[in-house]
Amino acid sequence: MSDRTIPADGIGMHLYTMREPLAEDYPGTLKRLAEIGYRTVGVSGRFGHSAEKIRAFADDAGLKIVLEHVGYNRLTDDWEGALADVRTLGGQWIVVPSLPTELRTPEGFREAAAAFTVAGRAAREQGLKLLFHNHGHDFDEVDGQVLFDILLDEVEPDLLGFELDLYWVVNGGKDPIAYFESHPGRFPALHVKDLATDGSFADVGAGRLDFPAIFAQAESGGVQQWLVEHDAPTDPWDSALTSYRSLAEMRY
Repeated sequence: MSDRTIPADGIGMHLYTMREPLAEDYPGTLKRLAEIGYRTVGVSGRFGHSAEKIRAFADDAGLKIVLEHVGYNRLTDDWEGALADVRTLGGQWIVVPSLPTELRTPEGFREAAAAFTVAGRAAREQGLKLLFHNHGHDFDEVDGQVLFDILLDEVEPDLLGFELDLYWVVNGGKDPIAYFESHPGRFPALHVKDLATDGSFADVGAGRLDFPAIFAQAESGGVQQWLVEHDAPTDPWDSALTSYRSLAEMRY
């Protein structure tokens, strides 16, 4: 461990955490996040606003949008429109947050890998990069094959990267550091979500994940963004503040 800290412009908030405040006051929520110290955000849900409007809210707050979550169905339902929206937002990554339940088999993951190859090419042509966001079940092993690894192995690195959700990697029984080391450069964004001793979600720094050890290997993983996420905060603002302070003060 050294005295390295996360770059200030690498600390962001994945806006799923803030869905209740956003539903009430989207621009005000972004301004308050910026006041806490966040510099970037990942968009998750529009709350009735257009991509143009959300970009204006973010610009006004002094925040940079780095990505948007876009459902798997959009791969075949106006993918070009989804890409155009992410460009409007100013993002660099378009993220598929999960696969449909019926695809959670080796055959389904191979089908998704083929779809991601096509979608990743279209994203690249627009100057964007396609990412996949994992959950715990993505690390299930079927006939000795880890489902998640099918995507890593079958899609070219320049066509698919990953927004690695650290809570869900560990929940799925795997080690984030091992992935950084075995697949360098594939993980430009992280969901920094802590794991409470009872297995539930925790604010960053309040759980049992060894973030300094994980972040010490983040460079090999290609990490550029550390996005805070809490799926079920009791008070999203308390969670946002606690998690920001933990990341801003962390040495690794």
